[in-house]
Amino acid sequence: MAKNRSERDEWGRRNRATGFAVALLFLVMLGAAFAAVPLYALFCRTTGFAGTIQVAHSAPTLKGERLLTVRFDANVAAGLPWTIEPETPSLTLRTGETATVYFKFRNEAGRETAANAIYNVAPGVAGAYFDKIACFCFTEQRLGPGETSELPVVFFLDPKLEQDETMNGIETLTLSYTLYPARDAAKPVTAEKRS
Repeated sequence: MAKNRSERDEWGRRNRATGFAVALLFLVMLGAAFAAVPLYALFCRTTGFAGTIQVAHSAPTLKGERLLTVRFDANVAAGLPWTIEPETPSLTLRTGETATVYFKFRNEAGRETAANAIYNVAPGVAGAYFDKIACFCFTEQRLGPGETSELPVVFFLDPKLEQDETMNGIETLTLSYTLYPARDAAKPVTAEKRS
């Protein structure tokens, strides 16, 4: 009988340990699932992976030697009654040279709407060298009924791309934007923001 009791106690300890290990594994996996998206976004911003553009606070002090053409593409997702187009379809610039390009927006709706822009660069390897100083994509944009706006993108191509062998055969980059309806589009524009 003592043997059966000690066996039952041992089985109980093992079951509790197994249950604890399974619960701990579940919590770790749940935490990893929630952390995956922000960690992936941080990885892309840091490395330029998948065409993720870098954000710069100032222009480079040195200019490079290579000339590259940057094409501009703009799209509007379903559900957003806006149009967007770049002022110019492309431009050619030297690495390290700062450029400003304007995009024209128009709200086709009879009511105020808001949008957020996402962006990327193709080919993806070039994202690590495409640096934005200012962009309408950094903040939510709001337009009243029928309102239009011209907003800038200020950027440069990092001269370091000249040292990357994977960039050797690349002569043209494409900066692409897609506008999506803002999540909280019902929030009104304040008088200060409009002026």
